[in-house]
Amino acid sequence: MFSLHDIAREIRKAWSGSAPLTATSLVMLVAFVGSVAGIFLDDRIITGVPAWLKPAKFAISTAIFCGTLAWLYRYIGVWPRFVRAMGWVVSATLILEVAIIDVQAARGATSHFNIGTPVDAVLFAVMGTAIVLLWLASIGVLIALFRQRFQNPAWGWWLRMGMFVTVLGSAIGGMMLRPTEDQVETLRAGNAVSTVGAHTVGAPDGGPGLAGVGWSTQHGDLRIPHFFGLHGLQILPFLGWLALRRRSNQKDHKQAGLAFAATVSYLSFAGILTWQALRGQSIVAPDSATLLALGLWLAATAIGGISLLRGATPAEYTSAVSSVTT
Repeated sequence: MFSLHDIAREIRKAWSGSAPLTATSLVMLVAFVGSVAGIFLDDRIITGVPAWLKPAKFAISTAIFCGTLAWLYRYIGVWPRFVRAMGWVVSATLILEVAIIDVQAARGATSHFNIGTPVDAVLFAVMGTAIVLLWLASIGVLIALFRQRFQNPAWGWWLRMGMFVTVLGSAIGGMMLRPTEDQVETLRAGNAVSTVGAHTVGAPDGGPGLAGVGWSTQHGDLRIPHFFGLHGLQILPFLGWLALRRRSNQKDHKQAGLAFAATVSYLSFAGILTWQALRGQSIVAPDSATLLALGLWLAATAIGGISLLRGATPAEYTSAVSSVTT
């Protein structure tokens, strides 16, 4: 169990990595508590879910992201001014993003894709601009990670790959901005639309969803691969920590190979989720093609992982995986 002293010590360490990112993480934890309270105190429904569910999800996600990035900053010594500036950009854009989501929830309006009124359209445009800046800042951090030399090279690759996956996962969000077929037809008919884009594929947003997250249980949902992509920053370094802890005597190039293999597996899984969503298929109702893809992914991951853990060379690993996927 962590004591208050342990928690305070970890916060100080994160603060030494990036004060703005740590402060943003702490503020978002407070915002999360407030949003959870709003779920119970405010009975309004927006696109089929409690009005304050989305603010709660974004607050806790932002808290985790900024906290992880502040921790990651402790490993970056190159380009200190540039990296520090990127931390400020990430903090500012995410605070702005969550603030707009909260304002829209308080107004009883949707935040994403909403252009129903001039105010809604301006707020959505500001959110879009903020996210682009956030993505560019994340790329800046990724470049700094590639420039950084690590005392443990294998650990450095796990950190780089985690950030790399998160940058790619963020880009999936851009796929939600495309107008749906119904929206395109409405615009072609010369009529106005109140929303442009959607996270649901095959139906309007707001249908039945999984409890707690709202992911569609009847149609495709691009939020699912977006979610898994974003959290590569936490999952891959955690896997790296486990691998290095259990295989501390393994050579650096084999540890790096394991990091690359895990990244390929993770991206493949996110790719399957994206493919499933784009076909309008719910995550809880996979068809035979999706199940086959998942089976091949699982087999390739298992065989490749076991081969690398047993000390196979990269060529032997590639051969083992190819035997499953071809």
